[in-house]
Amino acid sequence: MSGTAGQRPQDVCRELLAALDASEGRRRRRKRDTTPDAIGLTIKRDLLERVIVADPAPDQFEAWLHEQCLAAGGAEGGVRAMALSIFEEWRLAQEADSFREWLSRGAPSDDALREGGPDGDRTATRPSNTSR
Repeated sequence: MSGTAGQRPQDVCRELLAALDASEGRRRRRKRDTTPDAIGLTIKRDLLERVIVADPAPDQFEAWLHEQCLAAGGAEGGVRAMALSIFEEWRLAQEADSFREWLSRGAPSDDALREGGPDGDRTATRPSNTSR
């Protein structure tokens, strides 16, 4: 197991929010109707933000996510799908050093870098190709 075994879901979810920026860039460039993608990303962003505020303990994270699904009522299907995705990503961050390191670097993506990212400053983290 990685050296992040004691890390809280709140910390990983904060970094997962940064990773959504690249997903949004890919979604905008697709030529098909991406409304379902936007809905899913909105649900995921909302759940991630709620994790950050609630700060559930690692051993209670799965139960906390389940409670969010139950509270969603009629919208439970989409919330359940995004909750499962978040839980899997949190577990992956606990186990896979390369994923954890990618998140800790701000989840850099070629998509975000090509577009300058929504905040416009991610390009500074990518080395220049002018020397090739």
